[in-house]
Amino acid sequence: MSSNSSLNIVFAGTPDFSAWVLESLLEAGHHISAVYCQPDRRVGRGKKLTFGPVKALAVKKGIAVEQPIRFNQEVDEQGLTAIKRLASYQPDLMIVVAYGLILPEKVLAVPKYGCVNIHASLLPRWRGAAPIQRAIEQGDSRTGITIMQMDKGLDTGNMLLSQSCELKSTDTGSILHDRLVEIGSQAINQFLASFNKTSGSPYSPGEIQQNQSATYAHKLSKAEAEIDWTVPASDIERKIRAFNSWPVSFTFVGKHRLRVWQSEIDTELGLDLSEKRPGTIVRFDKKGILVRCGDGHNLLLTQMQTDGSRAMNVAEMLNSKSQWFSQHSILGKIDQQNGTTQ
Repeated sequence: MSSNSSLNIVFAGTPDFSAWVLESLLEAGHHISAVYCQPDRRVGRGKKLTFGPVKALAVKKGIAVEQPIRFNQEVDEQGLTAIKRLASYQPDLMIVVAYGLILPEKVLAVPKYGCVNIHASLLPRWRGAAPIQRAIEQGDSRTGITIMQMDKGLDTGNMLLSQSCELKSTDTGSILHDRLVEIGSQAINQFLASFNKTSGSPYSPGEIQQNQSATYAHKLSKAEAEIDWTVPASDIERKIRAFNSWPVSFTFVGKHRLRVWQSEIDTELGLDLSEKRPGTIVRFDKKGILVRCGDGHNLLLTQMQTDGSRAMNVAEMLNSKSQWFSQHSILGKIDQQNGTTQ
């Protein structure tokens, strides 16, 4: 059991990342009096109303679950606003991990020692919604976790504790996600281990962020996952890794959409400054689909997925789809008016 098991914690989070951190807190013996998460979503073809990962874990562990749509003046069946409901738990601390809702200042003021956030970057770099993917996409060499005291800004609060790790050239969004979950779990438990219920954390007040060094990790969208073959091969390769496993990079061969899960920069042919258009299929075989990029380098697509099928290596795909690549010499979206590839 943790030496701080008497610390009354409210936890706020929604996706897998949050659920794994919550599990680590429970395993360490911390007392979680309530869990806050976003409302249930309808998922799948049947649009079945489904619990998120944090709610599913909380229900399993018998922890109270709160799912306010927003922290406003609406009242629940007991006549309490969401803020008063939070205050009724008398929290010493609120731990926030990928909750998905902005917490107003009135909420931040409820816990005795405020709210701390586990953010998946080395702040002030990559404030915002998608720090894991943006770090890979931009080719950062290091990333990590920051425990931050929350304030009214977006990821602008004082930095209490940080732990860094190498960002490897083979890391995908899903691989780095899992590594940072482990680091984040270790960091928050380290933070809580020295927490005193009377005096608070020895890490407080923390280090002020240098706003001039801040970068913003914009929310991911499916539209931006479409590959632009006019940019350098290295940019495309990083984006493919960053968007694995969501939203997954994609391109088109003819009218068929191809989701691209893995690729590698080709070193065999080297730089080619010929007049071949970006997106040109240089060759295709069981090793992969070799495609010309905007800087004259080629990218080898090695694992892909067609609509309605699973991800597979290119050798397997060519067993049934080789005619797609024989009929088309360019990858990209078809212009429906004139039948050309963009």
